[in-house]
Amino acid sequence: MKKSCFAFFCLLSACTILLITGSDEPMNAQTLPPKSSIRKQSFGSLPDGTPVDLYTLTNQSGMQARIMTYGGTIVSLRVPGRNGKFDDVVLGFDSLAEYVHDSPYFGAIVGRYANRIARGSFTLNGTTFTLALNDGKNHLHGGVKGFDKVVWQAAASTPDNDLMLTLTYTSRNLEEGYPGTLKVEVVYTLTSADELKILYTAETDAPTVVNLTQHSYFNLAGAGTGDILGHRLMINADRFTPVDSGLIPTGVLQPVENTPFDFRRPTPIGERISADDVQLKLAGGYDHNFVLNGSAGTVRLAARVEDPQSGRAMDVLTNQPGLQFYSGNFLDGHHVGKGGLHYRHRYGFCLETQHFPDSPNHPSFPSTVLLPGKTYSTETIYKFSVMDGKEQ
Repeated sequence: MKKSCFAFFCLLSACTILLITGSDEPMNAQTLPPKSSIRKQSFGSLPDGTPVDLYTLTNQSGMQARIMTYGGTIVSLRVPGRNGKFDDVVLGFDSLAEYVHDSPYFGAIVGRYANRIARGSFTLNGTTFTLALNDGKNHLHGGVKGFDKVVWQAAASTPDNDLMLTLTYTSRNLEEGYPGTLKVEVVYTLTSADELKILYTAETDAPTVVNLTQHSYFNLAGAGTGDILGHRLMINADRFTPVDSGLIPTGVLQPVENTPFDFRRPTPIGERISADDVQLKLAGGYDHNFVLNGSAGTVRLAARVEDPQSGRAMDVLTNQPGLQFYSGNFLDGHHVGKGGLHYRHRYGFCLETQHFPDSPNHPSFPSTVLLPGKTYSTETIYKFSVMDGKEQ
């Protein structure tokens, strides 16, 4: 994408959507439908001088996603609630420096391998590959400098009345210890139906493992406003993967029935989080992969979250086999977020669509191996709505 300022217009039905770069204000704003635009602006520079851009996607109903090129990070996500009130529902920071200094993956794309790999190693075609131990004795979210800490190339467009941001990155052979040069594309699309769609694709020149996800921490009442224990959660899963003391799956697929992990019906997150349960004690709450019902490869409903306080609801749809539910167990208040608000214990939750943790070391799990000539392709949709009176 050229660095110089430019503007182009697309006629979509009887309206015009404006895409501009180099400015935080729309040009010829009188020609726009209310609040529908893509804007590009600077979000600062990394310590080495690399510039970071921030894109703001706003649809006609006013839903807004702000995404920066550092980590492909969702910096904010403003969605409507009861009585049309908009709030930012993802945790994050006001400045780039704060993301660089100390971010627990707030809003970032994580890879090459999301979640944990036991002892930082796996064997592929008879060769053992060694990865960084950046989570105790294990490897987490792609390593010391995973996809959350690189600057992605970006291009914006407006196809079919939607607002699209395409991010690309090439991960070189043995970057963070992973084999093969991996070309990755992540496409964020904000639709007129208040959906944020995320399409991940990747290709490799040598056998490798891939597992990508989005690591936003959500609070549907508004980031920094309180804990998420009263949110009602449904997860479309009959089984989950129990973990050991290092939060590595044991390899068992355990039924959720008669356990605190049964979210097949909407249940407040906090209802059983303090139960006398070995798995909850090991993780300090929920930090587990759920085995989604239905056919992997088919986009289907994975989870639904409702916040009675704001009236907001979020459906999560995906074609992935698993969903990691994390209840913000390690948030402790030391992160000062947007607007100077502290993110305290369980002030956010994550629903990370993905393959199972440590799959390269569990042949019985769905494979995460990507071969040359094949394309890794996954899709996730976060769809927002307002509950009607009966649901509230």
